[in-house]
Amino acid sequence: MTKSFETKVVHNKWKQEAGAINSKTTPIYQTSVFSFQSLNEMESYFDGEAPYLYSRNGNPNTDELGQAVAELEGAPSGIATSSGMSAILCGILAAVGHGGHIVAADDLYGGTFQLLTKELKEFGIDVTLVSFDDPDAVENAIGERTELLYSESVTNPFLRVENIKNLVDMADRYQLKTMVDNTFATPYLLQPFQEGVDLVVHSATKYIGGHSDVSAGVLAGRNDLVEAARGKAVALGANLSPFEAWLAHRGLKTLALRMRQQAENADYVAESLRNHADIQHVYYPAYVSEKGNGAIITIELSERCDMDAFFSSLGWIKIVPSLAGVETTVSYPKGTSHRALTEEQRQKIGINARVVRVSIGIEGAKDIVEQLTSAVENSLSEE
Repeated sequence: MTKSFETKVVHNKWKQEAGAINSKTTPIYQTSVFSFQSLNEMESYFDGEAPYLYSRNGNPNTDELGQAVAELEGAPSGIATSSGMSAILCGILAAVGHGGHIVAADDLYGGTFQLLTKELKEFGIDVTLVSFDDPDAVENAIGERTELLYSESVTNPFLRVENIKNLVDMADRYQLKTMVDNTFATPYLLQPFQEGVDLVVHSATKYIGGHSDVSAGVLAGRNDLVEAARGKAVALGANLSPFEAWLAHRGLKTLALRMRQQAENADYVAESLRNHADIQHVYYPAYVSEKGNGAIITIELSERCDMDAFFSSLGWIKIVPSLAGVETTVSYPKGTSHRALTEEQRQKIGINARVVRVSIGIEGAKDIVEQLTSAVENSLSEE
């Protein structure tokens, strides 16, 4: 029987035998190691007959989370890691060898930008950043050593919606692999693997967990690449703890409900803020999918606004360096997510001192608008 997304997100296929105890939910396997009755039984793990040995290598809770997200992405396999960044790193190392080259979008999350431009050099991997809005620039950046095209389905923080079909077509033409960060859209809105992307990554800290109480990452995609990434995660110690995996999977079950409400709220808030005289620009996608346009809005305040006064006047809206909880929050890209970029690099993608990223929660939409506009009014300098 074909299941809707709303049903699949609650009833994933992954099941772990738990002896004679029929628990409705998967127990937390809060153990660092698994025990054996004999050396022959322990050897069976290395023969592929026993599933678990040591929680760094694998654990029922982490396996459940990785496979559940993979199922929602329409991918055959997935793994859970300690964070979104570790999932990105393991995915890249699985897809690109020493001496390899990546062509990546130039408007990515700041942490990814730093990983690509600085840390990967230690692994002998070069990266060229170009505008993925310009297919000629992407094509011109591809060289003999290029192995991977990397982007985000909806970029951070200006919410450009990637043309996945063009990305996959380009990769196919040059026999390259593709990897897409689907954190902002979530599989509720977009499923890049179904459109031909090889690896899909999530910061499960965000919408997958959904309640700002866990740090986790998930990588889903082709079996061979995910298995290679699993080996990297084990070797590098990028494993996720059983309890955090359990928390993230519990949060995942309400993903459809949360995203539906948050996207509906975001549509209302974006439209309400567009005509405000002191909100110079509202960045919000015109179309992501039939189910909505996501729950992130980025605004640029006018030069009349005092930024310190704005952030100090937000009331119940919290200032945080992250996003995607059930509460509405704001972050400051210049000072947090894109802090590692140089001023020139920030200016190139449009991040200035007046840009604010708003993560829309599940509160009343009118209340969100009222609190944001009140903060703007309180920030206006006297002329």
